[in-house]
Amino acid sequence: MRALLGRLAGITIALVLGLSLLGGPVRASAQTALETPGTVVDSSPMPSGALPEGVAAGSYVTYWTTGPRDQPALSTGAVLLPPGDPPPGGWPVVSWAHGVVGVADACAPTVTGQISGPYLESWLREGYAIVATDYVGLGTPGIHPYLDGPSEAHSVIDMVRAGRAVTPSLSDRWVALGQSQGGHAVMFAASIATRYAPELDFRGTVATGVPSNLEKLAPLTGPDFPALPLTGSTVFIGYGLVGLRAAHPELDVDSYLSPLGRDVLDQLESLCYEDAQAEFGNLTIGQLLSRPLTGPAMQAALQHSLAVPVTGYDRPLFIGQGLFDDVVPAGFTFALVSELTAAGQNFVFRTYPEGHLGTMRAALPDTTEFVRAAFQ
Repeated sequence: MRALLGRLAGITIALVLGLSLLGGPVRASAQTALETPGTVVDSSPMPSGALPEGVAAGSYVTYWTTGPRDQPALSTGAVLLPPGDPPPGGWPVVSWAHGVVGVADACAPTVTGQISGPYLESWLREGYAIVATDYVGLGTPGIHPYLDGPSEAHSVIDMVRAGRAVTPSLSDRWVALGQSQGGHAVMFAASIATRYAPELDFRGTVATGVPSNLEKLAPLTGPDFPALPLTGSTVFIGYGLVGLRAAHPELDVDSYLSPLGRDVLDQLESLCYEDAQAEFGNLTIGQLLSRPLTGPAMQAALQHSLAVPVTGYDRPLFIGQGLFDDVVPAGFTFALVSELTAAGQNFVFRTYPEGHLGTMRAALPDTTEFVRAAFQ
């Protein structure tokens, strides 16, 4: 709790300082050196008694990145180091993008302590340092813009910059690794990484369970939208609308919602995923809506936030999909793979006889070799 209060105090000081220097709300066009993406505004070491399994040393970091509408925003994250001495040139870096946790500050991995786990431990054992963003709005002011691809991507990339600023033993060589929402995040990151952060040596991406083609469903939604045989879909769409409502007030998201939908979204702002799914998992998407998510402005916003890029991948890319995934159906990823192929992109695609979370574990032998080769 003391570490969390210290981090929140640092965030508050950074905001006050930034606003006092600028004389008002921060705008991208008025960005100062204080808000340069990757700039660290607060950091603290993890207490040795609270280090996750397999972590030799770690730090909490608060840093500037680029959020919704290309405006400066704060994010938090963690740096996790493997045991031993760094190799020549420093630890190769894995920038980890986590799956859905919610949109409230209380849900952030660095707040809940759910930073690592068996999956990330396997990467630490391979000799990689891990930098793990919470994403904008999770642990920092404002509501997390769930599935806002550009914002997620910036958080993932700028976490590498921030991690290197507080941990000199990190190399400039890095890969992006993400599952579910994190898979969405690293696909966006991979499409811009070499242009957005040319000073870093980006080596490639592993994305599993990637949500894609969701923007194409929006015009089909409405009060009569049928129940889907999927896990979590109503909560995921609800989180997406919560983030869209906060980032784009001009869209008047509430005007698309039913009275029940407005109440659900208000509650989702403070509920982490497990609690939200227990409370609202039996509702249908249609019950949240009073009319379809149509109209030029709404469609443009959804396209910008949700549509996974199908060009721009100039480093090795691995996409993994579970054939029995009941969160991100395989058909959606097959469509994405077809679009990437038609756009002339080079990538590795593997399927596994697994569900959603099982895919990233089943893919480990393949992804471990893929990342090892990317760093050679």
